[in-house]
Amino acid sequence: MSGSNEHPEFVVVFVTASGLDEAKLIAQSLLKEKLAPCVSIMPQVLSTFWWDGAVQNEEESLCIIKTRFIDFDRLKRRVLELHSYDVPEIICMPILDGSESYFCWMRDFFR
Repeated sequence: MSGSNEHPEFVVVFVTASGLDEAKLIAQSLLKEKLAPCVSIMPQVLSTFWWDGAVQNEEESLCIIKTRFIDFDRLKRRVLELHSYDVPEIICMPILDGSESYFCWMRDFFR
């Protein structure tokens, strides 16, 4: 694992959005503000979840955000500012290994 002993260098952040327009807004903002070098958007996912005492089913868009662990707190704050949900899904997962050429490309973005 690259990065410090406590944290990985890179993470993947999952954020569901109300739809494609909101997902694109989040993606564009994160890239322009140098908080992430890449956001992949799955335009349509069906989310089933518990809300207001009942099972809900909603079509959403999913942002798959690749970034550095050290930027996660700033990224999370920015997503919270942009997001329309009261309780947006923002989940950070470590990248334990991967393509070194991709990691080099990510490091270059943050220089």
